[in-house]
Amino acid sequence: MIFASSYHNIISPLGLNSHENYEAVHSGTSPIKQHLFSFSADPFCVAHIDDSLIARATSCVKHAEKHTRLELLSLLSIQDVLQQSGINAGDKDLGLIYTTTKGNIDLLEGDHPGIDPNRVYLPVFANYLKQQLGLVNIPLVVSNACISGLLGIIMAQRFIEQKRCRHVIVCGGDILSEFTLSGFKSFNALSPEPCKPFDANRTGINLGEAVSSILITADETLAGHEKTQLVRGASANDANHISGPSRTGDGLLQAIQQTLVAGETLPGFISAHGTATPYNDEMESIAFERAGLTTMPVNSLKGYYGHTLGAAGVLETVISLMALHRQTFIKSAGYESKGVSGQIQLIDKTSPGTISSFLKTASGFGGCNGAALFMKA
Repeated sequence: MIFASSYHNIISPLGLNSHENYEAVHSGTSPIKQHLFSFSADPFCVAHIDDSLIARATSCVKHAEKHTRLELLSLLSIQDVLQQSGINAGDKDLGLIYTTTKGNIDLLEGDHPGIDPNRVYLPVFANYLKQQLGLVNIPLVVSNACISGLLGIIMAQRFIEQKRCRHVIVCGGDILSEFTLSGFKSFNALSPEPCKPFDANRTGINLGEAVSSILITADETLAGHEKTQLVRGASANDANHISGPSRTGDGLLQAIQQTLVAGETLPGFISAHGTATPYNDEMESIAFERAGLTTMPVNSLKGYYGHTLGAAGVLETVISLMALHRQTFIKSAGYESKGVSGQIQLIDKTSPGTISSFLKTASGFGGCNGAALFMKA
């Protein structure tokens, strides 16, 4: 049995650890608002980590200036998981999977004195984290669009099953940058207001920034007090379009069908990708209906965090794990009235429930899709 442990961390605009983040989400708090960046005369509606919050997190870090913003947050997040679990960073049975879409992309923007510009390359960035943490094994970088975080968790399970390691920390991270914001703006995908996943009046996505880490392990003693089995996961690619999702949900349907075994009890809820773009939400709803999940409660956490890209799959899994063990359905923030054709049940109010498992899904550019099933152990 492989466990998604209760040793995890989230650093986001809502807080510096998982507890702060969950409490903010449970209370319905969203940091998404208009923010003005130096590279644009017009503001963007985003979830931005305030510099004062980062200053609080790094007040005890020596020579913080030698790290990029993403490196600093990643090191803090991973170190928190190591401290919680008691695992030694030099343990030969410990692996690191880092999930990101852009990494240190901000190194392409302006001067960064004292920082090696080669750390813009993902392998160099990952090796830098390895050196700073004192890890033995070479980290794996997963950069597969917006399913990166969830795919990293699925790959961690497979690595452990193959006995390549006994524990894996999966850390996902992406930050807001001129490159990323400009790219999504060119797609006309950005919303000028807080996003509304699956809602009839949705107008697009908000980008967000976050770093989140979780320990995946085969050691039951390291599963923690909120023990959860990572049952299975799968990924599939429908190769529909470089950026547009399949209109029929074929790839996501295949990933779900490979994850949910016939005859098993259906999951208690679905933590969907839910970006609030017209095509993504529609595709997901169709895939869920085709998979026979029409009665399952569904939410999207993008209304609390925006789209955190490579961090999303890890962050949203952590929040969902906490909701599972607190027997709580988390409202899909921004949702008011159904705006998709697929027959699905959106969670419109945070409320208690009886939950033993959940399904996490993700979809991304290039037709990639992922799904994973988590169950209370």
